[in-house]
Amino acid sequence: MLDGAGLSALTLVSLNDVAPFDEVPETGATFEDNALAKARDAFAATGLASVADDSGLEVVALNGMPGVLSARWSGNHGDDAGNTALLLAQLRDMPDERRGAAFVSACALVSASGELVVRGEWPGTIAREPRGDGGFGYDPVFIPDGDHRTAAQLRPAEKDAISHRGRALALLLPALEALA
Repeated sequence: MLDGAGLSALTLVSLNDVAPFDEVPETGATFEDNALAKARDAFAATGLASVADDSGLEVVALNGMPGVLSARWSGNHGDDAGNTALLLAQLRDMPDERRGAAFVSACALVSASGELVVRGEWPGTIAREPRGDGGFGYDPVFIPDGDHRTAAQLRPAEKDAISHRGRALALLLPALEALA
């Protein structure tokens, strides 16, 4: 994304490129809370401008849940199959017109210049059964608005161009340009 925006003056480093540091647990009530906490931790530990993301799935019929609990919806963190199975069971009797959902990504930028948090949303619906083998998490049951394929059936480049993370990161570009 930095290359595509012509931000060659910025050097991207990952957590693998810096000394390990303690991160606070993700206990925020919102994606924005968690993303900001992670970015603050990274900035405090490294002194480098830091970007962090927190993301998940919000389902209208479940009052926005699984939300910040998306990765541990079934009780075990990172149990994609269990999380998806529980979600489908909860929506089993829900008519198609009430299966609206959105993938959400909050991205936070913390630097010496201040803090910024943006939110990207990718609206869609929840399928009745998993389809596709790409992606991870809820991708096999998420059908983006305007498409008939699930996120797991999209090519990676196609998904990156329209996803919640892509949308959130695009909103951060002006602030990243200012850093450059």
